[in-house]
Amino acid sequence: MKTVINKAEEKMKKSIASLEHEYTAIRAGRANPSVLDKINVDYYGVPTKINQMAAVSVSEARMLVIQPWDMSTLKTIEKAIQTSDLGINPTNDGKVIRIAFPPLTEERRKELVKDVHKLAEESKVAIRSIRRDANEKLKAMKKDSAITEDDLKDGEKEVQNLTDKYCKKADDTAKAKEKEIMEI
Repeated sequence: MKTVINKAEEKMKKSIASLEHEYTAIRAGRANPSVLDKINVDYYGVPTKINQMAAVSVSEARMLVIQPWDMSTLKTIEKAIQTSDLGINPTNDGKVIRIAFPPLTEERRKELVKDVHKLAEESKVAIRSIRRDANEKLKAMKKDSAITEDDLKDGEKEVQNLTDKYCKKADDTAKAKEKEIMEI
């Protein structure tokens, strides 16, 4: 029974970690190299992440600097950024690519907050799904007489407590990201 509960908690932790990773890619007005994580560049026929083919650094609060190790890829990196859904035009000076992040408009902030809440809800759905799977395993153990009725009730209660804890964590993470987005 403990292994079922521990596996469920492990999966719930991964769900929260995934949510936090998704949030790093959401631009909150400040330059953050992780916004480039979803962009792939065609590097000699192979889709490659920008951070694997260039040094990405934050030069100012709203400025990212991308310095490719292979200068021949400068144009392809620039093109990949332009065609991405970032909505930002990079500038190329022949040696490095600069991406200036403009301040977010009120409307864009509200859109981002909606995305944040949608991701949090998806995470909570995943957590509830983990709860359902764990409860089904516990019921199967009860059916096979591996645990008693009281053990089943205790296990379900423990799984529910974990579910509540991680759903609250998802909400708290969403609130923190919302606060970060809405601050000017």
